[in-house]
Amino acid sequence: MNPFNLINLLTLIIPILLAVAFLTLTERKILGYMQLRKGPNIVGPTGLLQPIAEGLKLFIKEPIRPSTSSQSMFIFTPTLALTLALTLWTPMPMPTPLLDLNLGILFMLAMSSLAVYSILGSGWSSNSKYALIGALRAVAQTISYEVTLGLILLCVILLSGGFTLYNFMYSQEMMWLIIPAWPLATMWYISTLAETNRAPFDLTEGESELVSGFNVEYAGGPFALFFLAEYSNILLMNTLSTIIFLAPSQHSNFISTDLMIKSTLLTSLFLWVRASYPRFRYDQLMHLVWKNFLPLILPMTLLYISLPISISGLPPQT
Repeated sequence: MNPFNLINLLTLIIPILLAVAFLTLTERKILGYMQLRKGPNIVGPTGLLQPIAEGLKLFIKEPIRPSTSSQSMFIFTPTLALTLALTLWTPMPMPTPLLDLNLGILFMLAMSSLAVYSILGSGWSSNSKYALIGALRAVAQTISYEVTLGLILLCVILLSGGFTLYNFMYSQEMMWLIIPAWPLATMWYISTLAETNRAPFDLTEGESELVSGFNVEYAGGPFALFFLAEYSNILLMNTLSTIIFLAPSQHSNFISTDLMIKSTLLTSLFLWVRASYPRFRYDQLMHLVWKNFLPLILPMTLLYISLPISISGLPPQT
């Protein structure tokens, strides 16, 4: 590998992993104060070293594996989950992408769909009924909400006039897309909550029914890989939401700062939702996407397809 490419890759991966680590601390702090308690405040000043301590604890623990599990698949699936989660960041303009792709948004949609295999593989390879039931529920939830996400992406692509992520920023110089397309933005945000398995849609980890779901047999390092992948996807989805609906400033000096502030606010809203709402029942989760979101998004998709021009002034690419 070219050393410059390796350096570029590390400058992408290391900040993401650090952001994920401190997102876990921020989540515990915010939830603590919302529940009138302090949260982590012992390890380091005001608890700042807590994520590092927890990471070390997880990676030095003995990686216990069930004797009846598929050994190779059992180790491969958490590695696949984190690899896919980090690969999804490569076409993101922050402000320059690691991979400049003409069809960046389709690449991200395709790669995010592959995460289903890591979830299903982990549940199957554990050779445990609890893990398998959790994996099947997670796959059904993920596939269902990907239908809505894909149709919403089609609508915003038609509105912006192109498939590149840069195009979303250029087409929103005069007005954020969230203003004319707020129903799409609302359904998109709720679908990202379900896609990343966040409360109130965390049915994949329903502790009361499934004993932590598909990752019940994982401990130590492999469990940490799933944990890192989940929180990396949370940050990715909120960054993508910002680019699509709340495009950052076009001034090159402020793109990164603007993007970071807006993504942080959307991520904080994730934490607020977790502290405020109880978990949905599984039938309510499926009812929401198939009987509420889908009947709404299908006519909206047809409407946007029939528009003769996009908000960018360019003819829509169909």
